[in-house]
Amino acid sequence: MTSAIRMGVLALLWGSGFLWIKISLDQGLTPGWITFVRCLLGAAVLLALAYGAGQRLPRDRGTWKRLAIAALLCNALPFLLFSVGEQSVDSGVAGVLNATTPLWSLLIGLGLGTERPLHPARLVGLALGFTGVLLVFAPWNTGLMTWGALALLGASLSYAAAFAYMARRLTDRGTAPLALSAAQLLAATALSTPALAAGGPARVTATGLLAVLVLGVFATGLTFHLNYRMIAEEGPTSAATVGYLLPVVSVTMGALVLDEPLTARVLTGMAIILTGVGLTRVRTRPDGHGGRPDRGTRDATSLPT
Repeated sequence: MTSAIRMGVLALLWGSGFLWIKISLDQGLTPGWITFVRCLLGAAVLLALAYGAGQRLPRDRGTWKRLAIAALLCNALPFLLFSVGEQSVDSGVAGVLNATTPLWSLLIGLGLGTERPLHPARLVGLALGFTGVLLVFAPWNTGLMTWGALALLGASLSYAAAFAYMARRLTDRGTAPLALSAAQLLAATALSTPALAAGGPARVTATGLLAVLVLGVFATGLTFHLNYRMIAEEGPTSAATVGYLLPVVSVTMGALVLDEPLTARVLTGMAIILTGVGLTRVRTRPDGHGGRPDRGTRDATSLPT
């Protein structure tokens, strides 16, 4: 499989996750059940892949404690918030908001002191990114952002916090990546169980069951695996590039499948956000000229929704 085809398949599977969430909601599943089933199916896929590759789950308690924190921030909480948000926000817009994760990562890095002071290009990128968010939601028309919009922004912020934590506490642990990912989704499954008490599915249709099945198996479990393979075989730059395609996929699929409005305002906001993210990934060399993209934000654009 060529790099371009692999990138396209990954972007399609990954970016379609917002569509499957929306269909699951429309067909009777609650946010709690979507989150739980998604984590459970994703964990099952990764466990099977890890077993086939001869990889073992971690056994020490310390690693599992760290995995539990990562699972809360990177899986259980954002998965739930995306499902809550899409109850009132279009799936395409949800995909656009997911693209703000690198911007939150940059702000967290600045707060923790792990990021250098912003040079002008990155500062402009940060300002552009959040300007794009304002344009997408146009609060001057609606008065205030809705709870759904805030939930989606909270999900992206949770991802950013997870990446900061995982970079410090879950790297170089001597455990095979597939097994570690499977363990993380197992922990996320356990953590998402309480959300089931918020209410059971009401008249779930076969379409709803199929949508959550695709979401868990393909848009979660298989996507984790393909992203890991791309990073391992082609490097983080290729994997990060896929992140720029996700909102394009989500907006296009939402318009084609769900007839969501494809307004000029949302498209312009998406373009501004992605431009801003691109600028924040640029570092300057000591001589002040532009350098290569910042790898510090790589995870923020190369992990599943």
